[in-house]
Amino acid sequence: MYAPETPPRVPDASPPVPPVPVRTPETTAAAPDMNAIVGSHDLLFVTLDTLRHDVAQELAADGRIPHLARYLPGGRWERRHAPGSFTYASHQAMFAGFLPTPAAPGPHPRLFAARFAGSETTAPGTWVFDTPDLVTGLAAAGYHTVCIGGVGFFNKQAALGSVLPGLFRESHWKPEFGVASATSFEAQVAQAEQVVAALPAEQRLFLFVNVAALHQPNWFHLPGATREAGDSRATHAAALEYVDRHIGRLFAAAASRRPCFTIVCSDHGTAYGDDGYTGHRLGHEAVWTVPYAQFTIEAAR
Repeated sequence: MYAPETPPRVPDASPPVPPVPVRTPETTAAAPDMNAIVGSHDLLFVTLDTLRHDVAQELAADGRIPHLARYLPGGRWERRHAPGSFTYASHQAMFAGFLPTPAAPGPHPRLFAARFAGSETTAPGTWVFDTPDLVTGLAAAGYHTVCIGGVGFFNKQAALGSVLPGLFRESHWKPEFGVASATSFEAQVAQAEQVVAALPAEQRLFLFVNVAALHQPNWFHLPGATREAGDSRATHAAALEYVDRHIGRLFAAAASRRPCFTIVCSDHGTAYGDDGYTGHRLGHEAVWTVPYAQFTIEAAR
């Protein structure tokens, strides 16, 4: 599915200082009241495709992802279980309201849920929609819904790659956003900035970004790594550091008009030889366990 060639890596531009995360009551509570957030806030949902929880947590603890870490409660990712073991399955579930589940006995109230008789995870603070999926539910509530795709399931090059972006009123994908690009996230952020700049100030926005940089191939994010040596846990970590250097621009754009409720998580992890396994779409701890964070970014002044 993915092109084997990777363009030469260019030096990163110096990123701006990201906006300050605001620990408001709805972001510090275990179950925020999404009925107060939907309609008053813009919404940003970022999936760091294929990111392992253990790698994400290690980099946060070691100070290697400072721009992301400043938004994490206590500087740590929340440990959760993915709703699927590969991109398509996991995103179908998340777009139906089934975000990664806290890795502890439940039930756990959900932020979003379709109206469904007998649901045990729909709570008073859950925003309930009457459409088959969250994206069209938010559109019905007045949000302009935008997808900036990354991996092949968002590339719109065939019927399968059109299903997920087809949920949105506006969707974007270019080869520069894909897994074979060494500057994919920078290109995605630039697209997001253009989307936000083009919107009327009064228009509410739900912006979804699927970040491809963590997915294989990712060897080119680690200086000195080679195509022949291939991807590894170390190159996976270097890809997250690359994303961190540029995510401040995305957060700044998303919160440039009003407060922005933000979710950043992985859709699934991936194995690099763990217990003999490589890749994902399989049942292993490295695949099922994902990092998760939610927070509000106050509007820029």
